[in-house]
Amino acid sequence: MLSLATVGFAINFWAWALLSPLGPLFKDSLGLSAFQQALLVAVPVVVGSVGRIPVGALTDRFGGRVMFPLISAVTIVPVLFLGLLGHSSLVALLVGGFFLGLGGTAFAVGVPFVNAWFPPERRGLAIGVFGAGMGGTAISALTTVRLVDTGGVATPFVVTAVVLAVYAVAAAVLLRDAPGRSVPTEPVARRLADTVRLPVTWQASWLYAVAFGGYVAFSVYLPAYLKTAYGLAQADAANRMAGFVLLAVVLRPVGGWLSDRFGPIRVLVAVFAVVTAGAAVQAFTPPLMPVGTIAFLSMAAALGAGSGAVFALVALLAPGNKVGSVTGVVGAAGGLGGFIPPLVMGALYGAFSSYALGLAALAVVAAITLAFTMTTVRRSLHAHQPGESAGARRV
Repeated sequence: MLSLATVGFAINFWAWALLSPLGPLFKDSLGLSAFQQALLVAVPVVVGSVGRIPVGALTDRFGGRVMFPLISAVTIVPVLFLGLLGHSSLVALLVGGFFLGLGGTAFAVGVPFVNAWFPPERRGLAIGVFGAGMGGTAISALTTVRLVDTGGVATPFVVTAVVLAVYAVAAAVLLRDAPGRSVPTEPVARRLADTVRLPVTWQASWLYAVAFGGYVAFSVYLPAYLKTAYGLAQADAANRMAGFVLLAVVLRPVGGWLSDRFGPIRVLVAVFAVVTAGAAVQAFTPPLMPVGTIAFLSMAAALGAGSGAVFALVALLAPGNKVGSVTGVVGAAGGLGGFIPPLVMGALYGAFSSYALGLAALAVVAAITLAFTMTTVRRSLHAHQPGESAGARRV
C-alpha cells in the first residue's frame, strides 16, 4: 500500500509540475514578462495547495482507496487541455494551470492513507518514504523539455495523461484502506473547524510553509533563476533543477527516519540553520561552481529532510481521525509557501535586475522559523509527552 501510494503521489506531482520546465519556452514564444512567467508556474501550486484542505477532509471520510483513483482521473482533463489546446495563449495556460493544480492535492490523500497503515513509532519513516513521491517534479524536469524537442509541445502532456489513466485504474483495483481505519462521522465543515483549533495545525503549517514551500519554490523557479543569473541553457538549467529535486526527495524519508530516532525538533533545528546559511550565501550570487552549487544542494538536502520531519511531528501530535484534515491544512500552507516566492523573485528581478533581496528574505524567514522551532514548537511537544509513545518523547 505504501508503494502504491508513493507511485500515485509521484505521478500526480509529475502532472502538477508540467508547466515549470516549459516556463522559459512559453516566455519566449508568447513574449511573457518575468512576472507573467512566474505567475504561470505558480498558479498550479496555489490551487494544488488550497485544494488539499477539502481533499484531506474528504480522505478522512472516504479513504485513499476512493480518493487516489478519483484525483488521478480528474487530473487527466487539464493535462490534455494544456497539451492539445491550451498552450497558445497566456489566458489558456492560466486556466489550464488552475485545474492542473488538482494533481497537487494527491499529497493530502496519501498522508492519512499511509499514516493509518503504520504504528506511531514508524510513521515518520513511512510518511517520509511516501513524501519521496514529490520526486515526480524531477520526472517532469528531466523529461518534459526532451519530449517537446522530440515530438512537440503536446507530447509530454499526452504521455502524462496516459500514465495517469493507467494508475487510476490500477489504484481502483489494488488499493485498500487500513483495517480499523478511524472514520469521522461529523460534517466536513465541523471537522475543519475543529482542525484549525489544534495548535499542531498552525505550528506545522508554518514549518511546512518554509520547508516544503522552499522546495516547491526552487523546483518551479530554479530553471528561470539559473538561466537569468548564470546564463545557463534551458536544458542545463532544467537538469540542475532535477538534481536539486532528487536530493530533496532522497532526504525526505531520511528526515522522517531521523525524526523517529532522534525527535523531529532536533531535525528541524538543523534544517532551518542550514537553510539560513545557504540562502545568505546565495544572496551574493557567488560563482556557480563550487560555492553556488554547494549552497543550493545544502538547501535541497535540508528542505527535503525538513519536509519529512514536519509530518513526523504531525503523526505524533494530530488525533488519528483528523490526520487528513490536519494534513490538508498543513499541505496547503506548504504549497502556498511555494506560491509566493516565485512571484516575489519575479517582481524583485523586474524592479532591481537582481535576485539578492529575495534570497536574503529567505534567509531571514528561515532564521525566524529556527527560533520558533526552538521555543514554541518544542514546548508543544513537551506538553504532549505524558502518555505518548517513546517516539513522541524524543525531543
